[in-house]
Amino acid sequence: MVQGHRWVGDEPEIPFEYDIVYEDSGIIVIDKPHFLATTPRGMWYRQTALIRLREQFGEPDITPAHRLDRSTAGIVVFTRKPRLRKTYQMLFQKHMVTKTYECLAPCVPIARPRFGTITRLDPPAVFPLLRRSRIVKRRGILQAYEEPGEMNAETVIRLGDVDADVDAGVAAGTPRAWPMRYRRYVLEPRTGKTHQLRVHMNALDLPIAGDELYPSIQNRAYDDFSQPLQLVARSLEFIDPITDEPRRFVSRVELGWG
Repeated sequence: MVQGHRWVGDEPEIPFEYDIVYEDSGIIVIDKPHFLATTPRGMWYRQTALIRLREQFGEPDITPAHRLDRSTAGIVVFTRKPRLRKTYQMLFQKHMVTKTYECLAPCVPIARPRFGTITRLDPPAVFPLLRRSRIVKRRGILQAYEEPGEMNAETVIRLGDVDADVDAGVAAGTPRAWPMRYRRYVLEPRTGKTHQLRVHMNALDLPIAGDELYPSIQNRAYDDFSQPLQLVARSLEFIDPITDEPRRFVSRVELGWG
């Protein structure tokens, strides 16, 4: 075990592995599965992408350049050397990375949100649209929420190419009545507020399938892997700050319940 790691007794095992999409002397890029946290938090330590990577490569200096929620799958970039950490992290902090997400959400007309604005980008068509609002996340509160005030969150929402059906057997027994028809949406966040995509979609009455927080909190067991959040960080694009080469990494995680 890599020196400096603490041992967490009886930590539950997450039975999903990441794929390594790319690596060089400076960075490691992974395709993170649902349910695997990016970094240690709460009950999760060794069962996180960060600690697994450090143990796999024997490199205690590996650090994430950004993060994905535990429930969100997709592309995550890690740095290998302390001198590179800030360089790559600043790409994300200065919004110099183009991010594209995909999700499954209800195939229904959108609702007018209580706060913020909707701008149709190709009128009179509803999509694509630009969703803007003010999102706040308080420490100790699971949900983020929208409120009046200066807007700090922007997301472009487009229709995906392929519609998706939900098996009635999968939907049966869920805490709320799910529609039987879901559609693929492409989400392009222009900012990076906590739970931004989930909050913006829910405010349009299009909660992302499998979401245990929006519109209402569902207390699922930690080992219930039956309903992954249908949200994937599909691609990341940026100019590498070290080599000046264009980088594009694409997730192969599939949407749907299989």
